[in-house]
Amino acid sequence: MRAETELLIGGASDPQPGRRDGVAHSDPDEDVMDAYSRAVITAAEKVSPSVVYIEVQQPIRSRRGNAQRMPQETRGSGSGFIFTPDGFILTNSHVVHRARKIEVTVSDGHKYQADLIGDDMDTDLAVIRINAPNLVPAYLGESQKIRVGQLVVAIGNPYGFQYSVTAGVVSALGRSLRAQSGRLMDDVIQTDAALNPGNSGGPLVNSRGEVIGVNTAMILPAQGISFATSIDTAKFVASRLIRDGKVSRSYIGLAGQNVPLPRRIVRYYDLAVENGILVVSFEGDSPAKNAGLLEGDIIIGFDDHPTAGIDDLHKLLSENRIGHTSSLQVIRGTEKLRLEVIPQESQRGTSK
Repeated sequence: MRAETELLIGGASDPQPGRRDGVAHSDPDEDVMDAYSRAVITAAEKVSPSVVYIEVQQPIRSRRGNAQRMPQETRGSGSGFIFTPDGFILTNSHVVHRARKIEVTVSDGHKYQADLIGDDMDTDLAVIRINAPNLVPAYLGESQKIRVGQLVVAIGNPYGFQYSVTAGVVSALGRSLRAQSGRLMDDVIQTDAALNPGNSGGPLVNSRGEVIGVNTAMILPAQGISFATSIDTAKFVASRLIRDGKVSRSYIGLAGQNVPLPRRIVRYYDLAVENGILVVSFEGDSPAKNAGLLEGDIIIGFDDHPTAGIDDLHKLLSENRIGHTSSLQVIRGTEKLRLEVIPQESQRGTSK
């Protein structure tokens, strides 16, 4: 009778924890954690041979009178990843911009001098190249296949000794982020995978180890908000940098500011926008000035595309408009005008 009581109340005859009826059963939570861990480990191990550590020497501008006291160069570092077998490496523009010397440490610890192929401040992307044997290129995926909520892994090499890994999920797609040049970067991926400053330029990969973005920024005051340039954008920019050493864009040569339109003008002309670009000044003998645009005009459209602000105009001033006649829709006083302008190739990332 005592033995039966012990059995009923869970005495010495109880099965071991995790076993029922003498048979071992796995914990579902442990299975989920193991699957998550396996996905992160697999992705990291697949792409880590392609991740590199980048050290640069960049010139700095010294103040007048203090030139003897201040150093003429500063050192910086970041991450990047090899994407071709012959040594082309993707990284951030802000890591290598204006660098006098670039050194790259690959996964086996060897260090090589790198050449700057080109950098594009408008997308914060750059391509450098090393001459080294037995390089392992990362596999580039497609950012169009990314879904909000999917697992992503951010990999960097912030100290040059061993790669670092953080994991998270895609928080949002299609974000916009202001580049150092002033232009707006579109189709930016937002994740909650933590980034360190030295991880700039490293790859953002999916669970299969395919690169879907280039880590570019983090918001310091916020928690768990990081950004990556989509790999589709990176492919386009890298191809242009390898081919031409730059990314060509058009400009019309004006300075403007976003302003609201008078309600009566919006209603009278049945406009698609309630804001426009107020023309403040021109850059010398610019295409906009030659087109007959005047200071005080408000641009509301470009080639029949509404332009509610400067960022809208930036998006439309692409490479394929260089040298081709386009139309500007303008409000001058109370009149709505259409002017013809021929955009030229931009020599600066901040030109409009």
